[in-house]
Amino acid sequence: MSKGITSKEVDYSQWYNDIVVKAGLADHSSVRGCMVIKPNGFAIWEKIQQTLDKMFKDTGHVNAYFPLFIPKSYLSKEAAHVEGFAKECAVVTHYRLKNSADGKGVVVDPEAKLEEELIVRPTSETIIWNTYKNWIQSYRDLPILVNQWANVVRWEMRTRLFLRTAEFLWQEGHTAHATEKEAREEALKMHDVYADFAENFLAIPVLKGYKTESERFAGALDTYTIEMLMQDGKALQGGTSHFLGQNFAKAFDVTFATEKGDSDHVWASSWGVSTRLVGALIMAHSDDSGLVLPPKIAPTQVVIVPIFKGEDQLKQIKEKLDPIIKFLQDKNISVKFDGSEHKKPGWKFAEYELQGVPIRVAIGPRDLENNTVEIARRDTKEKQIIGIDEVSSFVPQLLDTIQKDLLEKAKAFRKEHTTEVDTYDDFKKILESKGGFVMAHWDGTAETEEKIKQETKATIRCVLLNNESEEGKCVYSGKSSKQRVVFAKAY
Repeated sequence: MSKGITSKEVDYSQWYNDIVVKAGLADHSSVRGCMVIKPNGFAIWEKIQQTLDKMFKDTGHVNAYFPLFIPKSYLSKEAAHVEGFAKECAVVTHYRLKNSADGKGVVVDPEAKLEEELIVRPTSETIIWNTYKNWIQSYRDLPILVNQWANVVRWEMRTRLFLRTAEFLWQEGHTAHATEKEAREEALKMHDVYADFAENFLAIPVLKGYKTESERFAGALDTYTIEMLMQDGKALQGGTSHFLGQNFAKAFDVTFATEKGDSDHVWASSWGVSTRLVGALIMAHSDDSGLVLPPKIAPTQVVIVPIFKGEDQLKQIKEKLDPIIKFLQDKNISVKFDGSEHKKPGWKFAEYELQGVPIRVAIGPRDLENNTVEIARRDTKEKQIIGIDEVSSFVPQLLDTIQKDLLEKAKAFRKEHTTEVDTYDDFKKILESKGGFVMAHWDGTAETEEKIKQETKATIRCVLLNNESEEGKCVYSGKSSKQRVVFAKAY
């Protein structure tokens, strides 16, 4: 254990909370259910945001921003949507406060009641489609490929930092198309973008599939998901992309003149990921010493800790390494040189280990004489001595190696914790003893899905895309099934 972090083998939930707090990622807020994202945590979110934002723009999308408040009547227009979010909505009823009669505070002014209540956005489909009605008249106005970076509120009472909070940060894409084919292609394209990002930047392998009807986004015809496996054997939904059909266009009467001169309702998609991905990073890679971050998403990729006595030694070390630091920074590698004098090298080693910095470089007077440095990997904690002249070529290669090794380690873990079962007894035994993804036949009914959920707390995470058909019998009902689906206990 490091810096008071509970071992994940002893208490996984406490281990997670310890890392979030002790690595300076987030704190609980004085507002119940909300969190304060601290600089270390926000730096990780910024890397996620910057990387995804480029991927969105590379696929033709642009950013916009829509209001935080949504008139209550808007949510009433799409029946499935309002039913899906009604229990999670925060409602604004008044617009003014006044001093209390006793002069000891403020109270809501009863004369300042809104004519129509406003919902603090749980998601933005309704207000965006009400806006799109003014933007779209003709096929020439399509497609609209808009994303927004925003915060949303879903009134959660059982919360966990990053994974489930009443307010969280996310992005939500909302696109409008002339045809069903284009809208479906958009939903699948963004599904692929999320999977690419998860595997190649977060180093987390994902299962790509679609949700069952009972697990779909409220108002969607199809929901595509990327499912991740955490080190405790539970699944985490990493991101979703939705084919909305014409549901919202019909609800808000968004029509357009087609090339043939007819009128039709617009076709739609929406898609999003959130600060939950920071939680995924922690649970997928970290250990009892703290965070382990993939280099591509680490705010600081290399930290240099000089070991010195007095300003002269520090100056010599800094002058020797300055050209190397500049070279690495020119290669877009983020480097921190920690020459602070008020903390000992051992404390710094433990602190940067806790924060998950992928590579640590240590150098002291003797190293300077020998023209060497010590390189330590965060993921494996392996150390080696190399020549100072080798650092510029060695560090970029090692960062690539760490990135690949983390993904391969996560893939191996997922493979080891993916199990096919054919009986309900085996299904329950695997869930309790091993966890992970359980591949089992399902008869396709919502009734069976709900009974399995009630009895085992396992849900169908997804039906795999391009999954080969395989005749079998449902593990619960014994009825015929044409393919296995992915079950797991999940966050």
